[in-house]
Amino acid sequence: MRTIHCVILIAAVVASSCANAQNSDGTVKIGVLTDMSGIFSDIGGPGSVIAAKLAVEDFRPAAKGMKVEIVSGDMQNKPDIGVSIANTWFDVDKVDVIIDGMNSGVSLAVSEVARQKNKLFLVTGAATSDLTGPKCSPNTIHWVYDTWALANSTGKAMVKTGGDTWFFITADYAFGYALERDATAVVEASGGKVLGRVRVPTNTNDFSSYLLQAQASKAKVIGLAIAGGDAINAIKQAGEFGIVKGGQNVAGLLLWASDVAALGLPTTQGVVLTEAWYWDMNDSSRAWTKRWQAERPGKVPTSAQAGVYSAVTHYLKTAEALKSDTDGRAVAAKMKETPTDDVLYGKGMIRVDGRKIHDMHLFEIKKPGESKYFGDFYKLRATIPAAEAFRPLKDGGCPLVGG
Repeated sequence: MRTIHCVILIAAVVASSCANAQNSDGTVKIGVLTDMSGIFSDIGGPGSVIAAKLAVEDFRPAAKGMKVEIVSGDMQNKPDIGVSIANTWFDVDKVDVIIDGMNSGVSLAVSEVARQKNKLFLVTGAATSDLTGPKCSPNTIHWVYDTWALANSTGKAMVKTGGDTWFFITADYAFGYALERDATAVVEASGGKVLGRVRVPTNTNDFSSYLLQAQASKAKVIGLAIAGGDAINAIKQAGEFGIVKGGQNVAGLLLWASDVAALGLPTTQGVVLTEAWYWDMNDSSRAWTKRWQAERPGKVPTSAQAGVYSAVTHYLKTAEALKSDTDGRAVAAKMKETPTDDVLYGKGMIRVDGRKIHDMHLFEIKKPGESKYFGDFYKLRATIPAAEAFRPLKDGGCPLVGG
C-alpha cells in the first residue's frame, strides 16, 4: 500500500543509509510528501525533493552547527496513504516538518495529523483555499497559491474579455470542488453565468463525453477545474474536437509550466493562466533553474517546486532562530512573525490564517513563433499585488482569525 523513497541530506554528521535516519534527536528532519510517479509528479514529485535539497545546500547548516536530513514519500494521491506516511514519519522516524502535499484531499487529511501531533505542515502543491479557511490550522502554512487566487485572477480576466458564460469540467475531489466554487463566485460577481458542470474522476484518459456536454452547453468558456495529467488530456482532446475553432474558449484554471512543456505551444498558445512564480522571470530564478535542471534535464521547474525551496528556506531560518524544531505550533507562529525573503519568491509574509502572501502573475502562453528557447512559454499580462492576490482575511472563515 505504501511507497517511501528515502533521500538523506546530512550537513554536519555523515550517515550512509535510511536506517541511520530513524533517530532524529538533534536533527532537523524534513519529509517531502508528494506524488512521485502519478499525474502530478512533474508538478511536485522528484523535482520537489531536488528543490528541498537546494534549499538545504544554500542554508549551509553545517556552518551554523545544525544537521538536516530529508526523506521523501509517495502518497499516490490517496489521503489514507498520505496519513499513514505522515503518522509513521512523525511517530517513528522523528520527522519535524512535512512539505509539499500536492493533492488537496491528502493535504486536508495530513493537516489534521500535524495538528493532532503538534508538528508542522508546509503546503506548497495543494490548491484548496479551505486550508486557510474553515479547515485552517495553527500547524499548517499554505505557501504558493490557492483556488481563490487562481479563480479571482484568471476568472476575472476571462469575464472582462467577454467570457461571461461558463461550463465547468471539475475534478471529483476537494481540489476540484474548491476551484469550481471559487471560480463560480468570481464569474457571477463579475456579471457572468454558469450554464453547467460535470464532475470527472482523477486520472481520466477519455474526456470525450465531458467535452461533448461542455460543447453542447454553448458556454463561451469551458473552465477546467482539473490539473496535471488530467488537464493535459482534456486540452489535447479539446483540440481534437475543434472546440476552440468552434468559438468556445478553454480556460485552464490551474496550469503549470510542466503542462505547457508536455502539450507544446501550438496546443496551448493564447491560454491565460495565473502563476505565483515562473522560472524565466529574472536572473535569480534562471540561475536557480540551471542548478535544478542539473538533476532534472529536459524539465522546467514549476511554481510548486520553487515554493518548496522558498518554504524550506524560511523554515530553516526559523528553526535556527528558535534553536528548536520540536514544537510545530511554536515554529509556525515564529514563521508568521518573521517576514519571508528568498531568491525565488522575494519578500512576503504569512498571515495568522497560515496564508503565505506574495504577488501573483497573470500570464499568456506565447505563440510558437514568439518563443526563443525551450521553456520560453509565458508573456506577462499583469502582476497582482500581494495585498489583492489572495482572499481577504475576514472572508475566509478561519477560526484562528479574531472577530
